[in-house]
Amino acid sequence: MAQSQNYDAVPPIIRIQGLVNRFGNQVIHDGLDLEVRQGEVFGVVGGSGSGKSVLLRTIIGLNKPAAGTVEVFGQNVVGLPEEQMQKLEKRWGVLFQDGALFSSLTVAENIEIALRERFDDITPELMEGIAALKIGLVGLPSDSAQKYPAQLSGGMRKRAALARALALDPELLFLDEPTSGLDPLAADAFDRLIQDLRTSCRLTVFLVTHDLDTVFTICDRVGVIADKKVRVGTPAELMQDSNPWVRDYLRSPRVRAARDAARQQRDAWQHRLS
Repeated sequence: MAQSQNYDAVPPIIRIQGLVNRFGNQVIHDGLDLEVRQGEVFGVVGGSGSGKSVLLRTIIGLNKPAAGTVEVFGQNVVGLPEEQMQKLEKRWGVLFQDGALFSSLTVAENIEIALRERFDDITPELMEGIAALKIGLVGLPSDSAQKYPAQLSGGMRKRAALARALALDPELLFLDEPTSGLDPLAADAFDRLIQDLRTSCRLTVFLVTHDLDTVFTICDRVGVIADKKVRVGTPAELMQDSNPWVRDYLRSPRVRAARDAARQQRDAWQHRLS
């Protein structure tokens, strides 16, 4: 469930200005502007091929844009020297599509990779302890540490990948289609986990999704990519947007069902807390 906070009191954690992404003659983003506020859960949605994942990859430096600036923590990541980029990367974690776990490594070993890459002097005992802590943090049983990805269910693999993304105690968490491929119950549980982690770990969350339940359940604001730019607002605001495609997208029968489900879920949570 999205929370109301005073985001305007601090500078944006992500600021994008005039972003242009193209592949050959195909223009994906053309003058895209976007700000993500510290502490919020920000969702990105859009039609197939609109460039949702390209936007995420550009922010984390995996894609070099044709033009524009992409500031994260106040630094422009476009053309940033490798040493400075590595310092920034310590401050964020990424959950890629389908988890992207290394199939030949156990869950604990997958989590420890980030620690080995960033710290030369870390001991095996400390890595093992951190891995166990992150495994517990995402709600996996302790015996998951020695299992391989193929031995886990889809929901457990997502949680294992999330544990790896949290290995370095990031301030900013990027999620690319976090509930894709999960059944409704597992997707709902993962949404609630993200919401809990946002609060307990003081995270800013930037997520790309096609899951409208996620949009209406946990996102404070949403960016809808349309016409190679992005329209930003709360879900309720975007349903009244002047762009007809955005308005129709968020007023579709599937969206109404998601919105009603989110409202029922919110009421259930409030009943449990009362």
